[in-house]
Amino acid sequence: METTKQAKALQGGEWLIKESNPFETFIPEDFNEEQRMVMDMCTQFLDAEVLPIIDRIDKLETGLMPSLLEKAGEQGLLSTSFPEQYGGLGKDFITSTIVNEGLGGGHSFSVAVAAHTGIGSLPILYFGTEEQKQKYIPKLASGEWKGAYGLTEPNSGSDALGAKTTAKLSDDGKYYILNGQKCWITNGGFADVYTVFAKIDGDKFTGFIVERGFEGFTQGPEEHKMGIKGSSTVQLYFQDCKVPVENVLGEIGRGHVIAFNILNIGRLKLCAAALGGSKRAATVSIQYAITREQFKISIAKFGAIKHKMAEMAIRMWVCESALYRASKWIDDKEHELMASGKTFAEALLGAAEEYAIECAMLKVYGSEVLDYVVDEGVQIHGGNGFSDEYMISKAYRDSRINRIYEGTNEINRLLTVDMVLKRAMKGKLDLMGPAMAVQKELMSIPDFGSEEETAFGKELKYIANFKKAILMVAGAAVQKLMMQLEKEQEVLMNIADMAIETYNAESALLRVMKLTEQKGAAATQLQSDIMRTYLYDAADRINKSGKDALNSFADGDELRMMHIGLKRFTKVEPFNTKDARRRICEKLVSDNGYHL
Repeated sequence: METTKQAKALQGGEWLIKESNPFETFIPEDFNEEQRMVMDMCTQFLDAEVLPIIDRIDKLETGLMPSLLEKAGEQGLLSTSFPEQYGGLGKDFITSTIVNEGLGGGHSFSVAVAAHTGIGSLPILYFGTEEQKQKYIPKLASGEWKGAYGLTEPNSGSDALGAKTTAKLSDDGKYYILNGQKCWITNGGFADVYTVFAKIDGDKFTGFIVERGFEGFTQGPEEHKMGIKGSSTVQLYFQDCKVPVENVLGEIGRGHVIAFNILNIGRLKLCAAALGGSKRAATVSIQYAITREQFKISIAKFGAIKHKMAEMAIRMWVCESALYRASKWIDDKEHELMASGKTFAEALLGAAEEYAIECAMLKVYGSEVLDYVVDEGVQIHGGNGFSDEYMISKAYRDSRINRIYEGTNEINRLLTVDMVLKRAMKGKLDLMGPAMAVQKELMSIPDFGSEEETAFGKELKYIANFKKAILMVAGAAVQKLMMQLEKEQEVLMNIADMAIETYNAESALLRVMKLTEQKGAAATQLQSDIMRTYLYDAADRINKSGKDALNSFADGDELRMMHIGLKRFTKVEPFNTKDARRRICEKLVSDNGYHL
């Protein structure tokens, strides 16, 4: 494997058509000492300040969540990614992602923090005027003021631009008069500053900074929710609400730029928080399995339970590999853009937009890993898992929202493919060449030559073939369905699932290759078990998604030929996943939790 520097970092989506270098891939084992300390700080904060009073938080005790946010602010946990000139710590993107993961196991508190530091503050930081930034960001960074974000309306969820809230310039030209309502506003019950979207003159979708106390601005009662009960969620009402003209955020009519760009970063951070929640829930379940006895034996010794615990570990480890690989890309791109003269805001927004495809995939996978972990966690707890006395029941309820907000997982799957195809059409991503090469390969006699005799030659070939499977299915779908493709959501979702599996599998393989180079094969046996089990299972899942897509638009000889191609591209050698999972589980039990 080539160890020289890649001439140029991969662009968003480019991993699909290019090989990645493991030695250029950032992995969690690369965290520096400060980053590890930050993770420990977050863990200690949850253990000391949040989890002991989680029931009080869930009862929405007045003033409790704001006081916790202030405490987090005092420890610098809210200001990681804000520039120093506005009272922040000015840390890199990876460190701010670590904070999201580290605080991710705090149930409703995690939601409040993520909303405050993300959608509650970043619109002003990235799109505000210098005066707006000076006025609001230092107070948001310290936690003195709390932030919230008002985009969703009763009749517009995923269709954000279908909003009905209006804004009209007052006769004296000093205010915009807002009328309408927003719903599902996280931190809405106590926030001091809100980014709110409305249409000027009925069509110019625009952002506004609204302060608590503005005339004509009120809020509804707290919503009663299935989970994250301690997170403040209210409706906002604007009845001739007067917003000073200097509080227009960004350009008039360009509110969509704010709304959609902020979501890119939010999606990656949601994956990080879900991963943090997964690790806590898994540890709780592993510890329960060790101490719980049935038939006079610890249930952690039963094969069925070992399978569940190992599968949790596999999915979390793979998710972590995928998350920090993309975080480093964003971090590198940010530095590159700043070096070329872009402002701090332009650089981070540009970097997040570059990797919007990866952010969407991570959001989907992270939220689904957490759902798997808490679901199997309840199962491991048996009847006790259904009791509110056990934390896993809360984790189960709290998890469910993650597949809905920051764009539903369905929307994110559709976006993943849509963004790849749009980049290809604009010439930013050369899909045509590789797709044509795959077509040519389908027509030729298969090469049954032996795999490269390198340590990971076989696995590298699997990944290369998975990519060919995606290019074959996506290429055929584009050719066959043309402009109708966007209406075939099931096909797009199949292709997205193939892409998510492949990106994850490659991320896991690159991490194992880098670790093996650093520590030797013997020291990375466990990580190899995780990676190989994931690859083996991913091959089947990719095959199924590919078949479902092909069967829906191809037929006859063409379909038969592509089925043969798909079978060839998803073929992997037999692998004993049962024994691999048992080895993984042994480690979890000996560590008394997930500490990989």
